[in-house]
Amino acid sequence: MARSASAISLSSIALLILLGPAQGRSLIDSSVVMPIAEASPTLSPFQHVRFCLRYPTDCKSDPVGTTTIELTAETLETMQRVNRDVNASIMPMAKSDAIADGGWTISPASGDCNDYAVTKRHELVQKGLPAKAVRLAVVKTQSGIGHLVLVISTNKGDLVLDNLSETIVPWQLTKYHWVKIQSSNDVRYWSEVKPRALVLSQVDRKIQSADR
Repeated sequence: MARSASAISLSSIALLILLGPAQGRSLIDSSVVMPIAEASPTLSPFQHVRFCLRYPTDCKSDPVGTTTIELTAETLETMQRVNRDVNASIMPMAKSDAIADGGWTISPASGDCNDYAVTKRHELVQKGLPAKAVRLAVVKTQSGIGHLVLVISTNKGDLVLDNLSETIVPWQLTKYHWVKIQSSNDVRYWSEVKPRALVLSQVDRKIQSADR
């Protein structure tokens, strides 16, 4: 019997096991990898344009650089440490006026989701992760509030670093509505995100074909 897309999203694609390096096993047990699918090009967030003028080196990507990384114990530990440390180092503060409050800022004493996300991206690229594989993404929460997160594209799927959580999870297991993401071709540009239900449907069709 063919498995449903909902069952896949909760089991096959899930981060079933996150194991420490000493255990010597696969970090993620997944039979289906479902990366974020870029749709049509779209306008960059205005604050990202301003951010690139202020931090030009953080808006460069190697033309021949890789767009995904291999998820190993070492890279996972690095991501977890950066996510944890940045979440702890910035005091949360809502910005009533992003322009007046300085826009997106790397490593401020206090800031909002945008500052957490760009700081994590800066730190991870500094630690050697390829810029094209470390991308900012605009989402909306269940209450409709705009939010910025960081997405790491790996051979085990796209993982999300979020200031609202200490846990790194696959993008499809978040409860967000995905709006746009930095292009994997050039991080100065952005693309719309293909609806998650459509991506799941495509994965489900592949599995049904394989089960025949």
